[in-house]
Amino acid sequence: MQQYFHRPLTAAAAPSTSPPSEPDLTSFQPLSLDPTAPDYTSLLSDELLLNVFSKLPISQHVSNSLVCKRWLYLHGRLVQSLKVTDWSFLTSGRVFNRFPNLTDLDLVRSCIGVSKCSGTILTHKTMSVHVDTGFTLGGFLEKTALLPSNEVDEGLTTIAEKYPNLQRLLAIGASERGLLRIAEECSTLQELELHRGGDLALKALSGIKNLQVVKLIGFIDVLYNSTISDIGLTLLAQGCRRLVKLELCGCEGSYDGVKAIGQCCQMLEELTLSEHRMDGGWLAGLSFCGNLKTLRLRFCKSIDKWPGADEHLGSCLTLQELHLQGCQIRETQSVKALFLVCQNVRDIVLHDCFGLEDDVFGLASICRRVKLLSLKGCSLLTIKGLESVVISWKELQRLRVMSCRNIKDTEITPELATLFSTLKELKWRPDSRSLLSSSLAGTGMGKKGDRFFKRWKD
Repeated sequence: MQQYFHRPLTAAAAPSTSPPSEPDLTSFQPLSLDPTAPDYTSLLSDELLLNVFSKLPISQHVSNSLVCKRWLYLHGRLVQSLKVTDWSFLTSGRVFNRFPNLTDLDLVRSCIGVSKCSGTILTHKTMSVHVDTGFTLGGFLEKTALLPSNEVDEGLTTIAEKYPNLQRLLAIGASERGLLRIAEECSTLQELELHRGGDLALKALSGIKNLQVVKLIGFIDVLYNSTISDIGLTLLAQGCRRLVKLELCGCEGSYDGVKAIGQCCQMLEELTLSEHRMDGGWLAGLSFCGNLKTLRLRFCKSIDKWPGADEHLGSCLTLQELHLQGCQIRETQSVKALFLVCQNVRDIVLHDCFGLEDDVFGLASICRRVKLLSLKGCSLLTIKGLESVVISWKELQRLRVMSCRNIKDTEITPELATLFSTLKELKWRPDSRSLLSSSLAGTGMGKKGDRFFKRWKD
């Protein structure tokens, strides 16, 4: 405890002979401190305090935890979701003492052994990591910065023992041994995100009976160089029959893997493929997904290289939503195959897709039951190509067109205007630049640069 001193006020106080750097403290006397006020919260039980803390806003939890050690411990019991950024926090056991009731644990950042103080951040579509200045783009992050699989497995073994009620887990580089321990102890696990996991690691997932949401990240340029092929997809399908949502990032595979998922995971409702590396013909496997309602394709360089004959594609009868984001859709044959498989879809969302010209978009007329169309960042599409499709959709109710610069307001035909008047929802901002110019009209902004460059040219 700190003590405070004061000098007695006497008229005959002699000047000190000590140098200025060494003050004379012989004449100081300690102040008398008032007794500490009683802590009335000590009379309350932990259960009662927890009930009080749980009613407070989450924004106040951190400040309340700093009051005393007891409140810090009780606050930790309320926390159920945690992102670990330092692997030693896990291996030392501090995380288990500090947060004993976790049900949601994210280990991704802690599995990357690079300096968190680095000012250089490597950003990818799926994640961002700090990298050292010596990092080069010639190799993969896993060769220099990721934890070895045996260390990750040891951490997962401890997690399985300490958190048997775990419901969501995110990890990098776990092998079959670590995932088996999770499967044995964490019977309530429902969601798993696995980075850099190979085919054989997915064999352990068969022991997680209640697993419903899975995200697998295989190959990511510069970051991961792992392979998930038809073997892994088949193991996943046979072991996780209660899957409702599946996301595959940078995964390989073909018709056989997609077919296995459709046949075994009959409860699957949402499938997402990001930067897929699928072989040609995989689209035909979607016809076996008898309960699929949403299909998402993100940042794919190609939809399907060799989709095969139209009569062999089949269709996904239950599909309601089709989302494409940042995809290359210049190949007419693969786009046609996609719309044939998804011909019963109700919602079509095309955002920032490359190569969406009028003739490519015209293939969407294959889908006759569309009720919602959302276009954003499709700069090659014109008003003529848009009208040729939306006029043919008799059930269209909602239309959203954003940042499509080749679609001009001045080119709207009377037929299209009539359609707009019957829609339940219309969001029409195709040319954001013209909208900005109209909003700046009369303000003088946007013209200064023009005058500057004229002076510079002169």
